[in-house]
Amino acid sequence: MRRVLLRPLLVCGTLLLVASCGWSGAAEEGGARAPGAPAGVTAAAGSATSVHVMWNAVTTGPGVHTYEVYRGSTKVTEVPGSQHMVDVTRLKPSTVYVFTVRARDEDGRTGPASRAVRARTPVATAADRSAPSRPGTATGRAVGSRAVQLSWSAARDDRAVVSYDILQGGTKIHSVGGAQTATVVTGLRPGTRYTFTVRARDAADNLSPASPAVRLATPGTDDGRNTAPTGFTAGTHHADDGAYYADLVWDPPQVDGVITEYLIELDGATATSLVWGGEPPRGRSRYSFYLGQRAGEEHRVRLRPRLPDGTWGGWSVERTVTTGRDG
Repeated sequence: MRRVLLRPLLVCGTLLLVASCGWSGAAEEGGARAPGAPAGVTAAAGSATSVHVMWNAVTTGPGVHTYEVYRGSTKVTEVPGSQHMVDVTRLKPSTVYVFTVRARDEDGRTGPASRAVRARTPVATAADRSAPSRPGTATGRAVGSRAVQLSWSAARDDRAVVSYDILQGGTKIHSVGGAQTATVVTGLRPGTRYTFTVRARDAADNLSPASPAVRLATPGTDDGRNTAPTGFTAGTHHADDGAYYADLVWDPPQVDGVITEYLIELDGATATSLVWGGEPPRGRSRYSFYLGQRAGEEHRVRLRPRLPDGTWGGWSVERTVTTGRDG
């Protein structure tokens, strides 16, 4: 009789223990699991008032809609699920901060926090207008088809170098602490040529000239089709000012990072460059630009994105529009 009673009690106790400890993955709601905890989280001071936080994409569980970044228990910012780094600003000099990151899916389920990482902002320097020297000759090599390893000679500063920015084609794609003179840049495309430069930053946010360029090519092939906008449509409308405008609609490609810029081509020549201000649209995007005053003119239009790795992605399909045929 006692054995019969003890058995379910032991089972219940075990279940309670598992529930109280929690899974290393995410909690479940209504049978659906939330995203897992972000891994590979790092934090490094970018200046006396900023810290650069980076993490790896969460690939387990459902798709990630948003990453939430916390300073201690306070959520300081959130970024789209395609973005895996952010500069946390408006911090105090000479202060230790603790950061964690959490992933949230489309249905609002939030996963567990990442491991906590610490970063100390340096002491503020009064009236420092002297930028660091140019970092010395940089070198690099491909590490597989989607990553490169870079190294450079340290820059000099009258106070101290706090961080280094790594740029590709003029776009900042990575950041490391001032004591570091080597890094691995990931999230690149196979079969692609890259040009990297490095710039040093001090506590007052003074930025050095760029280092000599490092030109590398990742092995493999990439025809660009996975980096082109999809669902692209184009029409025209006649505005109150008497002019005709092209109306473009498209879906951004699914890439590792946030797309903030597009190049728009009209009749085989560059028409305009679109740079989103603030947070770029999530999902379907829209943009209109000037075509002219005359009806009945036919134009060919297409666009391509500047990818988070600083390279240009593939072209969308080309569409033909005629002014005066709205829609």
